[in-house]
Amino acid sequence: MTQTYQIQTYNQISEKGLVNFPASRYAVGADVPAASADAIMLRSHKLTVAQVAPQVRAIGRAGAGTNNIPVGEMSKRGIPVFNAPGANANAVKELVIAALLLAARHLIPAIDYVASLPADAPDFEKRVEDGKKQFSGYELPGRTLGVIGLGAIGGLVADAAIKLGMNVLGFDPEITVDGAWRLPNGVRKANSVDEVLRQADLVTLHLPLVDATRGLISAPRLALMKPGAALLNFAREPIVDSAAVVAALNGGALAYYLSDFPSPALAGVRGAVTLPHLGASTDEAEENCAVMVACQLRDFLELGTIRNAVNFPNVELAPGAPYRLAIANANVPNMVGQISTALAQSGLNICDMVNKSRGELAYTLVDTDTPVTGQVLAAIQAIPGVLSVRSIVVQVAD
Repeated sequence: MTQTYQIQTYNQISEKGLVNFPASRYAVGADVPAASADAIMLRSHKLTVAQVAPQVRAIGRAGAGTNNIPVGEMSKRGIPVFNAPGANANAVKELVIAALLLAARHLIPAIDYVASLPADAPDFEKRVEDGKKQFSGYELPGRTLGVIGLGAIGGLVADAAIKLGMNVLGFDPEITVDGAWRLPNGVRKANSVDEVLRQADLVTLHLPLVDATRGLISAPRLALMKPGAALLNFAREPIVDSAAVVAALNGGALAYYLSDFPSPALAGVRGAVTLPHLGASTDEAEENCAVMVACQLRDFLELGTIRNAVNFPNVELAPGAPYRLAIANANVPNMVGQISTALAQSGLNICDMVNKSRGELAYTLVDTDTPVTGQVLAAIQAIPGVLSVRSIVVQVAD
């Protein structure tokens, strides 16, 4: 029997992403009732726990950050939360390069100055020429850019900066093997955040918002920066202490703070340049994110595959049998043994199995050559530590 799925959407999701759900097997849209949704796909909507019905199996965020999703509560329910790392990286990179030029050439105050001149003034051209001296800037080649966070976006920014002739000093204690391979050879490795702040002329942040990065750039750290330096934040607002930035700008220690996160604290502050969260606001980025997340949700629903979940390990098992169990569980001893025993006691033969863990959570896929009954599912769900379990009839992809 063909399995069908319902995807509830929030926000406007790119059609280039949604077409990855075959209409013959999927109902997709904002009109899908929450009570019947198998998965939720969203962008910036602030999702509450109450909006996630008991039968929901997965949540997909068509973007990189998942701050608008109650990930911790979803983990307790065995629900993977997918995102789209790297899908909007080029869009953010281009905005960061634009911000570097805004700071180096004092473009915002220069634009404001020209806009302030009376158009009918008889000495308009003279005032333009006289005023331009105060906006003399510097060129980027030979300047040092500090990049804190060398993931998909940070790596692209570093590469672009090197091509512009800049020296790049990077720091990322959590860099992955893939991330390290992607970095250009010209990136010089720093040993700490403080080292980057001391040596760079401009510093750009590309970190996730976690407990360890909240308030990372504080008043003591801003005091380490070179006089007249610029700080760029196109990562997450709470990584930087806004009050400390305002004090540094007002005191002249910091020339510019360029951010994608406006706040009342920064409004009207000289040197604070804020944008209305434009990082991923390109047609290409929205399409890339939607396509990536739609494919991840479909693979999860149809095959149990987990790829790019922020709370579960990546797990994949090539289809080799018609029936599959997908089990989310606490990462505790003897879990696989208990699952195997429950299947054996029901007379089911295990054709293949994979189990992987990530922190306190684990995920198991089990293939069998005969259907798994509701009684077996109930027996596995009753095992202490099992968060969720479902059966999948494996089919050939459309």
